Amino acid sequence: MNDKKNVLDLGPFFHGTKAELKIGDLLEPLYLSNYQDKKSNHIYFTGTLNAAKWGAELARSNSKERIYIVEPLGDFENDPNLTDKKFPGNPTRSYRSKSPLKIVAELGSWERHSDEEINHMLTSLKKLSEEGKNVIYD
Repeated sequence: MNDKKNVLDLGPFFHGTKAELKIGDLLEPLYLSNYQDKKSNHIYFTGTLNAAKWGAELARSNSKERIYIVEPLGDFENDPNLTDKKFPGNPTRSYRSKSPLKIVAELGSWERHSDEEINHMLTSLKKLSEEGKNVIYD
């Protein structure tokens, strides 16, 4: 576990996905990304429920959307895809790690973004893709 005096954020932390996992399972890097057709070098997580909801809602799959409460098992850093690129500082409290995250709980219920918000986000992401700007720095 991280040395508390050097931790970026004390949590709690969330991971939004459509993968069905169990308490105690580990989320690890080097698995297929939820968002691109490639393996990810990092595992991504957030300290905000709102960002975790986007993770669950936008993950590529027709499975049930899920949000897990996770515990980082190693060092982590600010997610460079969001920090200072899209949002100055790190207001989304978005992080990534090359160490596993342990599933400690699943949120039983949470309120999704509206269909209008989700469709707007999907349209924005499609536009970025068409412009070649949908790069994830992993």
